[in-house]
Amino acid sequence: MKVPVKNMAGEQVGEVELNRLIFEAPINTALMHQALTRQLANARQGTAKTKTRGEVAGSTRKMWRQKHTGRARQGSRKAPHWRKGGVVFGPIPRSYRQRMPKNMRHAALRSALSVKAADNQIVVLDALVLDAPKTKAIADMLRNLDVGRSALILLSEGNPTLERSIRNLEGVRYLRAQYLNVRDLLGANAVVVPQSALGAIDRLLG
Repeated sequence: MKVPVKNMAGEQVGEVELNRLIFEAPINTALMHQALTRQLANARQGTAKTKTRGEVAGSTRKMWRQKHTGRARQGSRKAPHWRKGGVVFGPIPRSYRQRMPKNMRHAALRSALSVKAADNQIVVLDALVLDAPKTKAIADMLRNLDVGRSALILLSEGNPTLERSIRNLEGVRYLRAQYLNVRDLLGANAVVVPQSALGAIDRLLG
């Protein structure tokens, strides 16, 4: 698949052949869903906690004698049906982590990239370079590329200048190509990929 290569001004300066094994892979919707579900589950902290009747503060003294009071029998003020009593079957700290083999994770990424490529949502840049942090320069570039209000910009490596320029733009995210993931891919209307980052994607998924 050939796509145009543009500069930061939005002008076409050439063409590039995308790796068909990555950008024209079979699209497996169920696998992408599984990868996304796994990623969201692994992001959960799992720290929700309620107190049981054995953990709430209060006396364990029997509230009144068992019989001959005309009232229902009660054993403790900490029972769940009393105000400030313990919680029955409440959440406790746990791990939500799910496992997924690397081959399946990579196949899901290829599917997501193929979806973006088929929808013409892959924008290849010849280079993405700034002399100093400047958010306006990135905003102008995205406007020139006509990628809409939601974009994912892939970087070949850490670049504090670019990262500081991108992070204040609403709806725009940056990510190093080696950390490519299904959630960020599917959540963006367009994926902006400098040519240097294409090599990193090939090394990861090729």
